[in-house]
Parts: sequence; C-alpha cells; structure tokens
Amino acid sequence: MSRKQKFKTEVSKLLDIVINSLYSEKYIFLRELISNASDACDKLRYYSLMNPGIAKDNGEFKIVIKPNAEENTLTISDNGIGMNKEDLINHLSTIAKSGTADFVNNAKDNGSVVDLIGKFGVGFYSAFMVANKVEVTTRRAGEEQAYKWISDGIDGYEIEESSREKIGTDIKLYLKDDAKDFTDTIYLRHIIRTYSDHINYPIVLDLGKAGEETVNTGSALWTKNKADITEEQYNEFYHHISRNFDTPWMKLHFKAEGSIEYTGLLFIPSEAPYDLFQPDRQQSLKLYVNRVFISDKVDDLMPAYLRFVKGIIDSADLPLNISREMLQQNALIAKIRTGTVSRILKELKKRAEDYNDYMKFWKNFGMAFKEGIYEDPANRVEIAELSRFYSTNSTEKLTSLDEYISRVHEGQTTIYYITGDDIPTLRNNPQLEAFKEKGIEVLLLTDPIDEFWVQTLTNFKGYPIKHVSQADIDLKFERKEPRADEGSLKKLTDFMADLFKDEVGKVAATEKLTKSPVSLTVENGQMSIHLERLMRNHQQQTAFASSRILEVNPYHPLIIKLADSMFEKDERKTVEEVCRLLLDQAKISEGEAISDSSFFSEKLSDYILRGWNK
Repeated sequence: MSRKQKFKTEVSKLLDIVINSLYSEKYIFLRELISNASDACDKLRYYSLMNPGIAKDNGEFKIVIKPNAEENTLTISDNGIGMNKEDLINHLSTIAKSGTADFVNNAKDNGSVVDLIGKFGVGFYSAFMVANKVEVTTRRAGEEQAYKWISDGIDGYEIEESSREKIGTDIKLYLKDDAKDFTDTIYLRHIIRTYSDHINYPIVLDLGKAGEETVNTGSALWTKNKADITEEQYNEFYHHISRNFDTPWMKLHFKAEGSIEYTGLLFIPSEAPYDLFQPDRQQSLKLYVNRVFISDKVDDLMPAYLRFVKGIIDSADLPLNISREMLQQNALIAKIRTGTVSRILKELKKRAEDYNDYMKFWKNFGMAFKEGIYEDPANRVEIAELSRFYSTNSTEKLTSLDEYISRVHEGQTTIYYITGDDIPTLRNNPQLEAFKEKGIEVLLLTDPIDEFWVQTLTNFKGYPIKHVSQADIDLKFERKEPRADEGSLKKLTDFMADLFKDEVGKVAATEKLTKSPVSLTVENGQMSIHLERLMRNHQQQTAFASSRILEVNPYHPLIIKLADSMFEKDERKTVEEVCRLLLDQAKISEGEAISDSSFFSEKLSDYILRGWNK
C-alpha cells in the first residue's frame, strides 16, 4: 500500500510555474530526460569498475525511447544506476537536490521559464510541461526491490513497491492532448538527432513490431576532429553537460600531447550561474578516462576562481579503477590542471583584444576570476593582466594594469588604488582630491576580493601597488588660498583629538585635500576602513581594528573659521557641534555609519536654516 504525500511548498510552486507557463520549446523535456538517463549510465559504468558484478547481465548501456500513439504515452528507459525509495524522495519529491527554491524566486520575474530549468537543475520537472501524469519505475544497482513514483504534478506523489527485471529506470509520461506529437517517430528522430546526437550511449527508438532503431551516432563529441563538428553540435553538447540553455561565450577544444595525454572540451557560459558565489559550489568539470565517466567531483581538476568553466577532461593516462579519494592527490591531475588553466588563460588573452566582447565575460565572471590573483601564485601576474578595473581616468570604460602603466606621469613609479563599496562613492572620496589635482590615475576597487589580492600582488611589472593613503610621492601643490594660522590650527587639532579620543587615534593637518574640510584614513600598513567593515559585516573578529586618522584641510574656510574661533570661549559649543558634524561627514565619505544620527540630522538642519536666513 502507498500513501499520497504532499510536495514541499517550493516544489508545488515550481510545478505550477512549469505546468502553466506557455512557450514553444516543449521538446526540452525530452533532452532533459535523455541527459538524466545518460548521467545514470555514466554513474553505473563507473561503479561497475569498482564492483564488477554490480551490473551483471544488465547488457550494453543504452537509452530507449518508446512512443505509444494508441495510449498517448511516451516512455524513456535506461539501464543506468537506478534509484531506491530514498533517492526518489530526495531527487524527485523535495528541494534537497533540485534548487527549486532559487528556481521559483528567479522564475517570478523571468519571462522564459525554459531558460531557468537547466540552470537550477530541475530538468525532471519539465516532463510536466507535456504530461498530466508521470510514472517512474526504478531499481537501484545492488538492490532487489524496485519502486514506482507516481504524480500528476499537482496533488503530490505516491511511492509504492514495484518490480523491474533489471536495474535502471523507466519514466512513463501520460501525454496531454496537445502533446500527441511526441508519439510521432519522425518528430522524435528529429529532436534526438538535433539535440542529443552527442550522447555517448545509443539512443534507441522502439518502433514496436518494426523493431528498434539507434537514432544518434553515440560517439563522444570530444574525440572527433574539430573540423567535423558543427557549431550547433558544440552548443548542444554544452547544453547537455551544463544544463544551461544559453550559447556559450567561449569554447576550447584541445588535445594535449607529451608526458601526459588528455583531451579537453571546455566552455565559458554567456550568463553567470545563480550560485557562482555560494560557498559550497563545486567546479563543473567532468573527468573521463578513455571515454569512461569517472567523476564530476574532482575539485583539484580546476581552481575555484575558474569554477564557472563547464566541460570535460578525458585522459588515457589515468587508471580506470582509481577512486575519487585518490584522484584528489594524484600527480597527473595536478599536471592536467596546470595545462588546462594555461590554455584557458591564453584563450582569454586572445578574446581580451576585443574590449566589448571581453566585457561580456568580465561582467559575469570578473569578480570570481580576480580571486585567482590571490589564490594562484603561479599564474598571478597573468591573471592580473587579464583583470579589468574602474579608475579615475574613465567614467565608463574599464582599464587593465598595463594600460594604467602606459598612462603614468613622469616620475610616477607606483600604481595607486582605493577601495570602497561602490564607484560613485569612491569617485567623490576626499582622499582622491590631491590625486585629481595632480592628474594621477587611481584604481577604484569595489569587490570584496580586491581587499585581498592587493595584499599578495604588491608589485606589477616593477610598479608597486599601494593604497592612496600610503602614497609616497609629493602630493603638495601651489596653493593661493589662505591657510589657517599654525598656532590656531594646532589648538583646533588638539581639541578635536581630545573630543574624538574614543573614535580616532589622531587628528592631523594634511596637504592632500582641496575641496573637503576633513577626511578619514588609517595608519600606514593597517587594515583599510573598507576591509574592516567587510569583516564586521561577515561577523569576523576585528581585534586588530585599525587606528583612525582624521585629516584636516587647513585651507578650507570652515577649518580656518573653526581655528580662529578656538580663542573665543562663547563659541566653544558651536565649535564642538561643527567638529562632530565634520567627523560624521568624514565617516559618510568612507561609507561608515555615524555615531549619532539624530544629532547629525538635527544639527545639519539647524545650520542649513541659519545660513538660509542670513
């Protein structure tokens, strides 16, 4: 006996979106289910290497498509790894493996649900686009008991004990009235040959009394000569391995020969995956040995900063019976990784010659790619060469470090940068005023990883890389405006230092400001204000918090006024209030929270009104 179970809320929402969304590409369900069947065969093929008897008498791996026009049903069968009851619950009935919660959230505002199906790994659910009932009969390798999963995609699902002579899975679709075309063998042949021809197992069309027909070529695409592969075939292979539906931005098909031989077919998507920055996201390469799928969880095969690269690596030099654990420490894997990364970087260098084209890549993956400057010492300089940054030189076009160097002024021997939360705020940061006055370009860095790679790449092609607060050049320039009296200024800075002793470590006059009365910085060599804020936001310890320096512009009329007022006792309260407003102003410029927002709002309004009434 079976008891009907309700879908989790997220799955119900997902199925409602899939079932009720109208679009023309309904054939997608077939290539999704064929891809799932291919994965099941891959897994059993690998497990049978470890346990030779596990697939005994199971026959040649294949995928069978059986249409029945009289019943208006379509069955997709495979003799792969199969599922048990727990697998059916985890993979078909909950969000544990499917990512449906993210799918639902992203599908709400997306006009093309089809673009999201593969991206969020919920391809099985696409069956409900064409079926009003789905039955999954399956038996897992190594187990005797088979199970049947039944659902209409609306009221939940049932799981009951069943029977299946051999291991594998049958997915039977009871087609909707408007999906009868999927029992037409001519139409099915067209879909399979167009979208699944690259599948590495025979896709067999069951023609009933007329027998069986293998529809696809059934050969591994990456083993073919590049000249014999069409762009459409490459794209469909990309769709198969990535479960995405975009056109890849870049493909790289190569054969490495020498001390170790391997073939690679790699792709960079044209769209960033939703989980690019999720901590538990793994790299997306599949490892084959002599066309036998081994694993898609070999973390050492591709560095984390290239985790967006999709594709396969096939080597004849690795042993077929190697375990996943042994793969992680295998020296050949390290060599494959080194050679593969080198090829990717070289190809990116070629594509970077077209600025507009390269920006498509950078917009999607630049933030992840820059992690390599920090993580990959062997390729650090090359990754830095391929990185792009905003700077004070341009309001729109990003620059490379090489381009920055080509524009340095005579006598400038350092690359300068500043970090912060966003470009508009950084452009108006008071610390840049003297650099602008001198015409010195400054990189504007806003990604969290920027705080870390600058700690490892401290020199680029002979040019030290330094924060603007560590500038070791003379930023003084001829000033014609009046300057605060030195004695009065000293009294003011001493007063401010005592007033803000709990918030800043030092108050000092500076020659670096031109328009702003004050700015906030840190001692040379200490953690930047932006990095400290990032650490706080991620609930990291800040035991080594930086000591703040409040810099004062002695040429600013407000500072001159404050300095002159230091000798007038009846102005002391006003001086204190204005000084507090100036500290808050400096904090705001740095993206920091102010200490007392009520005081700031009240006094700012008060002083604006006074000025207005004069």
